Amino acid sequence: MRYLLKIKYDGSKFYGFQRLNDLPTVQKEIEEALAKIYKEKIAIKGAGRTDKGVHAYGQMAHFDTTKKLPKLDLKEALNSFLSEYIYISEVKEVDDNFHARFSVKKKRYEYKINLGEYNPLKKDYYLQVPYKLDIALMEKVSRMFLGVHDFENFVSGSRDNYEAIIYKIDFQKEQDGLTIGFEGKSFYRYMVRSLVGALLDVGRGKVSQEEIEKALNKESKQRFSVALPEGLYLVKIEY
Repeated sequence: MRYLLKIKYDGSKFYGFQRLNDLPTVQKEIEEALAKIYKEKIAIKGAGRTDKGVHAYGQMAHFDTTKKLPKLDLKEALNSFLSEYIYISEVKEVDDNFHARFSVKKKRYEYKINLGEYNPLKKDYYLQVPYKLDIALMEKVSRMFLGVHDFENFVSGSRDNYEAIIYKIDFQKEQDGLTIGFEGKSFYRYMVRSLVGALLDVGRGKVSQEEIEKALNKESKQRFSVALPEGLYLVKIEY
């Protein structure tokens, strides 16, 4: 049997999603909870990795087991073993051909920015910028990222293929807060944070629209700022 979990977590309390030896990670804590329930070692496979400090409203992961526990409310049981910084919001049985990562059709990430006075209560949950931003220009430049592109200059690490598609980028301004949303199928390591960093560089007048365009078209190898992890949220995954 294969089960799919929908997971919320406060990334400020973990060294990312993926298991890292003895460090606290989301995967490690959920696998330890499952082992207590099923009395066997169980590995979960996530829809994607989130880095240290990155949060999630809608991370997804699946696991397999041959044990059937008919009287068990798995959602309730899991949450009873997990810390207050992780919550399983949905559990459902899926087909054995389903894969939390490879069956993904679309992901949505959001990046939250505090534009107002520094607030220590937002330290782990927002990027707090001490400078003015030209949000209209940032929104205009963001449209260049829509569609299929080779994002090599906006990704960390080496890989065989840097091509990805972004379906939508939206800006939501509320009082002193700005949320930038990204919807696409594949997002590589630090990709959303790199795109946000580049837009912030534009918004504060540090780089020009032309410099971003050249990097996107691989006419230059210029790199831009990478936004800090605390403002990033994995919001939703669609299958």
